Amino acid sequence: MTMTGQCLCGAVSYTIEGDLQMCGVCHCKNCQRQAGSSYSVLFAVADEQIVIEGVLTTYDDQADSGNVVHRHFCGTCGSPVKTSLPNQPGITFIKAGTLDDSSVLDPQVHFWTSSKQAWVEIDPKIPQIEGNPG
Repeated sequence: MTMTGQCLCGAVSYTIEGDLQMCGVCHCKNCQRQAGSSYSVLFAVADEQIVIEGVLTTYDDQADSGNVVHRHFCGTCGSPVKTSLPNQPGITFIKAGTLDDSSVLDPQVHFWTSSKQAWVEIDPKIPQIEGNPG
């Protein structure tokens, strides 16, 4: 499978070859702030599966778990594009909203549900983790 995506202004784009490792929904406060919404949908791919064109700016974030989160975004339009975690080397987490066709996604887990907005309803058939999934 080949997937493509880009930031809002198109200065950063990517191509992914192969299958996703995971798709999930993060409800942590920092993802809410970065997304400007109640949660962030993301999916994981191996670093070698993705080719990124354009320049990303990085903000190093301290997560509630105590881990560092590298949040990569377009320096022109500010769109969050990917996240990387030093404690999970070799994996890139892509922000689902940047995909050209996100219909292929099917979230398998919700995490940091302890920070979930009260008005957000989650399908009870989808696993929920109150904190960090890894």
